[in-house]
Amino acid sequence: MVRLTDVRAFLRFAVRDALVAALTLALLAWDRTLVLAGATGSRATAVGVTSGVLFALTSFFAHEWGHWLGAVLTGGLVHPPRRLVSFFLFFFDTGRSTRRQFLAMSYGGYAATLAALVALAAWANPATMSGRTALVLAGLGMAITAALEIPTTWRVARGAPLPTGFAFVGPTEDAPATHG
Repeated sequence: MVRLTDVRAFLRFAVRDALVAALTLALLAWDRTLVLAGATGSRATAVGVTSGVLFALTSFFAHEWGHWLGAVLTGGLVHPPRRLVSFFLFFFDTGRSTRRQFLAMSYGGYAATLAALVALAAWANPATMSGRTALVLAGLGMAITAALEIPTTWRVARGAPLPTGFAFVGPTEDAPATHG
């Protein structure tokens, strides 16, 4: 069960990510206008690269929110980082969450990544700078995610203990004060 107080702790991250997504959409629209006008030069390149980078970043945020949604919808315990600028959206408490909650958290991230991949395939034009940038960076991010996250999910699904360290708060750690 998701408590309102749990959601409020993440409101500032939702605002941050919504602002980045809005900026991304605005730059993508500007990039499309420049491409349709046949614009070239440093401004067109800067807008294309920046919008591609922001699209990849927005995809990463979507992945993190997918993890978060999977965790909180199944009652998993998550802790927000102390700082707004953080690599992770939350720390998953493996000491007070179940295997089922961990797997739901994992699968939520993968589902969001799949949705971002569909959006990328629908939007990205490899003939444009923004499309190439987004495809390369999002593809790299997805490959890193697959290499880092899928083996852990696979091990836990097959009965291994829940992980600790890195993005996880273990059974003996004092959360969330030790993270952030």
